[in-house]
Amino acid sequence: MKIQDGDIYWPKLFSGTLRRRYKRFLADVVLDSGETVTAHCPNSGSMKGCSEAGRPVYLSFHDNPKRKLAYTWELIDMPASLVGVNTLVPNRLVAAAIRAGLVPALSGYAEVRPEVRAGARSRLDLLLTDTAGARCYVEIKNCTLVAEGAACFPDAVTTRGRQHLLELQELVAAGNRGVMFFLIQRMDAETFSPADYIDSAYGRELRRAAAAGVELLAWDTAIDLQKISLRQPVPVRL
Repeated sequence: MKIQDGDIYWPKLFSGTLRRRYKRFLADVVLDSGETVTAHCPNSGSMKGCSEAGRPVYLSFHDNPKRKLAYTWELIDMPASLVGVNTLVPNRLVAAAIRAGLVPALSGYAEVRPEVRAGARSRLDLLLTDTAGARCYVEIKNCTLVAEGAACFPDAVTTRGRQHLLELQELVAAGNRGVMFFLIQRMDAETFSPADYIDSAYGRELRRAAAAGVELLAWDTAIDLQKISLRQPVPVRL
């Protein structure tokens, strides 16, 4: 993937039809050429709402002899939107957009560092530091579930996600800035809300975090077969 001006450009994509996704990280796809391949699915979530058999999908190809699977599943074409399934994209896209000055709420920072230690056994996705040394910790979550116009997170119960919320609250209490950034890898969301019907504990902790001063940002994306870009902020409804 190439990053330029805050956008991520896809490598050459190969189109096909999804037969099934299984064992979390595997997907069988019938390419338009007629060949059936097993692709790496870079998404450990349930992929509820974006893994329907029979849908058009797009794969990248990687000619690396060390890889077990040459193809990686990047996109699925759902009825209302292309959806990005690769969970490596959100961190890269958000970091690139912040560096390019495309996220007004996170502008003015001199340094953007990825994967910073936040607790004894975990890390947060980004640390932004300004010239005076003030710190802003950012945790980024990939959101692909949309129901009736509302983007929802998580799509499966997430103990780790709740831990990140606790860590952000501790950092804010210590005088830092803390941000939970939900990156919606699709174009059909009008709002964002926690998926209480999937993980009510996460929803409760997200509301506690917001009340404790953790900032909540949700952005959707513009996706086509050339690139993915941040598009606009989406209202957060708790």
